[in-house]
Amino acid sequence: MWKKTRMVVLVAFSAGLYATLLVPFKGFVLIPSITEIRPASVLPPVLGLLFGPAGAWGAAIGNLIGDFFGSLGVGSLFGFIGNFMFAYVPYKLWLGLGLVPGEDMEPDLKSRRKVIAFSVVAILGSFACALVIAWGLEILRLVPFAALGSIISLNNSLPSVVLGIPLVMGIYPRIKKWDLLWTDIMDPEDVPVPGGRTSLGSFLMTICIVAGLFGGFIAAFKAGQGFLYEGFGTGGDVGSAWVIAIGGLGSIGLVLSSFLQTMPDNN
Repeated sequence: MWKKTRMVVLVAFSAGLYATLLVPFKGFVLIPSITEIRPASVLPPVLGLLFGPAGAWGAAIGNLIGDFFGSLGVGSLFGFIGNFMFAYVPYKLWLGLGLVPGEDMEPDLKSRRKVIAFSVVAILGSFACALVIAWGLEILRLVPFAALGSIISLNNSLPSVVLGIPLVMGIYPRIKKWDLLWTDIMDPEDVPVPGGRTSLGSFLMTICIVAGLFGGFIAAFKAGQGFLYEGFGTGGDVGSAWVIAIGGLGSIGLVLSSFLQTMPDNN
């Protein structure tokens, strides 16, 4: 990817756009020094789906830039990884989960099936982001897993779906016309193909996200944690071994599953 000038430019564009939309809302704090109201959450799934790995790197870098304006800290490392996955998961699952026909994988959202597919991968991307960040801050004993994970999940999912669908429908024709779709920029041999290890990796990725996040929620609830804002008054065991173990297995599995893919020359 880094050898393609247009992909590098798309990284910079994605990072700049994401940061530009994040910074104005830094004052609308949900959790001090951790997160805020984020209409910009509409962008990572869209950037990932259209720009592929360039969108994922752009989302990660853009979030880090945004952290310099009010929430920079040790948790920013997990924020970097989480926002990378926020954009990375949608384009990987779009290719490999079998939600759209193999003969028509263009992300134009012209059919009901593609709209549903986008909603599913955007929500899973939101959950992946929530899993990684909530797990990281649970390890650091900064914020309860259940409270942070549930807030991030909602804070990311709602804009991603409600605003993301019309955004993709509106800008896809331009992106395609300008040859900026990542699958049009990359060499064919560098674009994973559906089936085989790509499908296996996508299936395992989905399992890791869902099991890691919701398994972590169950463990957190048993540890006395609460969800959403009630979680900050509930108390409970922050740094619970079971929460860390389950969230960690999900997060590590999420990363490892991303390497399972079938390339054209491996068919």
